[in-house]
Amino acid sequence: MSSPGTSMLTNFTKLCKGLALVLVVGHLVVQFIPATIPYLALIPARTIPFAWNLITSGYFELSVYGVVFSTVSLLFMGKFLEPVWGSKEFLKFIFVVNFLTYLCVFVTAIALYYITRLEIYLYMPFAGFHGVLAGLLVGIKQIIPDQEVLLLKIKAKWLPSIMLILSIASSFFTLDSAAYLPTLIFGTYMGWLYLRYLQRRPETKLRGDPSDDFAFSSFFPELLRPIIDPIASIFHRMLCGRSNVTSEDHDYATSGAPLPGSDSAEASRRRERGARALEERLATERMVPARNKDELPSDALDSV
Repeated sequence: MSSPGTSMLTNFTKLCKGLALVLVVGHLVVQFIPATIPYLALIPARTIPFAWNLITSGYFELSVYGVVFSTVSLLFMGKFLEPVWGSKEFLKFIFVVNFLTYLCVFVTAIALYYITRLEIYLYMPFAGFHGVLAGLLVGIKQIIPDQEVLLLKIKAKWLPSIMLILSIASSFFTLDSAAYLPTLIFGTYMGWLYLRYLQRRPETKLRGDPSDDFAFSSFFPELLRPIIDPIASIFHRMLCGRSNVTSEDHDYATSGAPLPGSDSAEASRRRERGARALEERLATERMVPARNKDELPSDALDSV
C-alpha cells in the first residue's frame, strides 16, 4: 500500500532519471579515477586544448553531498517543468544553460587572473550541476510564481533570489566559495536569459517571455525596481532591438482585454499550464493511497 510520502518520491520522469544516472556515474568516475578530473572539469588554464570541458564539467559532482543534492533537486524540479515544457525543450534548456554558464565562468576566471595575477583562478577546477539547478529554479519562478513552497511558505517566484542571497552571504564564511558562487550566479542569469529571449513558444510561434512579471527587476524587491528597470531596458534594447512596450501592448493596456499572443495573455497561459501540471501531480499522488484504501474492505472480505 502506497502512502502520500511514498508517492511524493515516485512519478519522476524517465528523462530526469536518466540525467540523475549521468550525475551519479560521473561522480563515481572521478572518485575512482581521479586522473579524469583535468579532462572533465573546467580548469581555465587547460580549457583551450580541452574545450569539451565547457560541456562535461556540468554533468558530474566532486563531492558526495553535491551529487545527492543535485540528483534529488533535478528529480523534483523536473516533475514540474518537464510536463510543461516537454522533454525535448527541457533537455535543450539544460544543455544550453550548462554550456553558457561554464563559458561565462571560464571568461570570468581568465579576466580575474589578468586583473589579480593569481594563478589560482587558472587552475581551480570548476564542476557541478548547480548552475543548471539555479536555472531550473528560474523556470519554477516562471510557471508557478505564486505557488507557496511546502513547509517554507515562500512563493516560488522568490526562490532564485533567496538562493542567491544565501549563497552570497555564505561565501563570506567559506573558503571554496569561488568554486560555486560564479556558477550559481551565471546559472541563474543564463536560465532567465534563455526563458526571457530564446525559448520557443509553440502557441504563438514566438520566442521568449516578455511579460512584466518575468522582467529582470522581478528578482528584486519592489523598492529597487524603479532603479533596476531603466538599466535592464538598456540591455533589453541591445539584445532584441526594441523596447519593452510595443504598440500592441499599448492597445492591450488601454482596452483592458488580453490580445491573442500578447505578453500578458501568454504569461497567464504559461502560469495556468504550470498550475495545472502541479495540480495533476498532486492529484495523482492523492489517488494512489485513496484507491488502496477503498480496496481494503474487499480484501478483508476475501480473507474471511
